[in-house]
Amino acid sequence: MNAFDIIGPIMIGPSSSHTAGACRIGNFARIIFESLPSEVTLYFSGSFAKTYKGHGTDKAVVAGLLGFSASDERLRDSLKLANEMGMKVTIKCEELELAHPNTVRIVANKTSRGEQNCMGELCEPNDIMEVIGSSVGGGNILITRVNDVPLELDGMYDTFIITHKDIPGMITKITEVLSNHSINVNGLKLSRSEKGGEAVVVVQVDDDIDDTAIFDELKKLQDVSKVTYLKALKSL
Repeated sequence: MNAFDIIGPIMIGPSSSHTAGACRIGNFARIIFESLPSEVTLYFSGSFAKTYKGHGTDKAVVAGLLGFSASDERLRDSLKLANEMGMKVTIKCEELELAHPNTVRIVANKTSRGEQNCMGELCEPNDIMEVIGSSVGGGNILITRVNDVPLELDGMYDTFIITHKDIPGMITKITEVLSNHSINVNGLKLSRSEKGGEAVVVVQVDDDIDDTAIFDELKKLQDVSKVTYLKALKSL
């Protein structure tokens, strides 16, 4: 741990955990959703549920969903801006078992305005998605679930999230594509909802990916349904 883990990032305050970390959870959720949701419900748990109004956690998460950084002064007005941009926000509180005290569950309807996602595809209307994330201190976060699939995504490295059918040989196919492009893998973890069901492999890489051919090859793999690329936290 270095000094910046304790002090926290450059941000609109008051709290690195309740504001900056919350904003980054929203940033990552926006990338995972691949577009601006038309409706979003924030379910705050633990400390977030008790203090979100005073610490602006609701504004921070929404700012992240709008694509703002933790240091963007528009964070203070994010709820108003979300409404102007056509995103309806509902806030509720709940208690998630075994969750970190600073946790939010984000449930979103993806936009039906015909916007394109980061892969150039038209978004489908009424596509419900869910992300659970925790702010673990100093602005650092941990994404623990995407839809029904448990994850451990801390955002410290550029990362591929690849959704695929749980069948033998998928990891080999995925890593072969990355190896053919000289991409160095520094971490890999596989999660699944059930045997033979939907699975998600999280692949952390050392390289900054700018070659779209890699995305095309991964998406063309048989039984791969979705490929998402997340930049490291330091770039948010």
